[in-house]
Amino acid sequence: MCSASLQERGVTDAGAARSPRAHIIPSAAALAAGMGVGRFVYTPILPLMNAQAGLSAGTGASLATANYAGYLAGALGGILLPRLVRSSTVLRCSLVVLGVSLAAMPLTHATALWLALRSVAGVTSALIFVIAVSSVLDHLRGHPVHLPGWAFGGIGAGIALSGLLVLILRSVADWRVAWWAAAGLVVLLTVPSWNLRTEPPPRPVNVAGRERTGGRRVHRRFAALFVSYTLEGVGYIIAGTFLVAAIEQRAPAWIGSAAWALVGLAAIPSSALWAWLHRRWSRPGLLLTALIVQAVGVASPALVGGVAAALVSTALFGGTFVGVSTLALATGTDLRFPRSVALLTAGYSAGQIAGPLVVTPLLHHGYQGALTVAAAVILASAAAAVLLRIGFPTGDTGGRPG
Repeated sequence: MCSASLQERGVTDAGAARSPRAHIIPSAAALAAGMGVGRFVYTPILPLMNAQAGLSAGTGASLATANYAGYLAGALGGILLPRLVRSSTVLRCSLVVLGVSLAAMPLTHATALWLALRSVAGVTSALIFVIAVSSVLDHLRGHPVHLPGWAFGGIGAGIALSGLLVLILRSVADWRVAWWAAAGLVVLLTVPSWNLRTEPPPRPVNVAGRERTGGRRVHRRFAALFVSYTLEGVGYIIAGTFLVAAIEQRAPAWIGSAAWALVGLAAIPSSALWAWLHRRWSRPGLLLTALIVQAVGVASPALVGGVAAALVSTALFGGTFVGVSTLALATGTDLRFPRSVALLTAGYSAGQIAGPLVVTPLLHHGYQGALTVAAAVILASAAAAVLLRIGFPTGDTGGRPG
């Protein structure tokens, strides 16, 4: 199943290969499977495992950390072996292995096996993400700037689908069925993403000259971007892991799964919206704005209980976290920094490993303290984005990604 035996792109219609839609749909499907489901379905399933499988808050955090450690390993693989992120075979194998890892979760109660399975899911999610994002940024270079955002919206679609799935199943089935349903969803999303074009298109001949100009300033700006995106990884993943559980502590239980579905729905158009705003404002300025809005959303359930606060929080979080990734990765592409997507993804995933570990001591008293820490870290990420924004060139991309 993992072989590349299907007909390669050399015999495909050239016009279809150049169509943005022909690339957006498989990219979005891959991101929906790898990130929206494979990565984030754990968030709405976590409360079910707490209640039905005897999973403690500390062990839940450890499972999250194992997933993020695997994600870091996958991202590092993309840095050390660049050919991995240009391979359709690696993409297909990752999709298949991811589905198997989700389906195997209910087959055991052994924490060690759960840790191994979530680690495997992390590795495959990272490879899927880096392959899909590198591909979409390469192939949609020179197209309207909002188009890559719709591909990133696949993450939100996957989150919404998995959130709705768990919301429906929680009243008629248990945590085991939720994992099996998630695996089935990955299989369905694998079909349209199977033939994603992964090879890079021809590069313009004048790129090399641009890469050589302003090298020291580029390194400083990329360093600020790397710090900001790494801190965002710390803050966002705390919210991404514990937001549903935190909401369910202060609101009716069904609100948690419904809120996570709302996160996904808000995330679907968010990347395209933030990218469209780039026509008038610089990406660093938009990145700063998105981080501040996200910090407000993450802090809300920790400060205010009830349904209204939960809905506002999820809308603000969902409307920013995928947009932040789009803005950060596109900024790295603008800077022409080598392997920027893999490097930024590695920093982001390193931050995600640290996130659950930082807040684990606070979980004995509920999840509100964890969200407060997350909001503070996101504000620190915004401070680093201020440094990136100072002196960043504007208007040199022509409203196009890179």
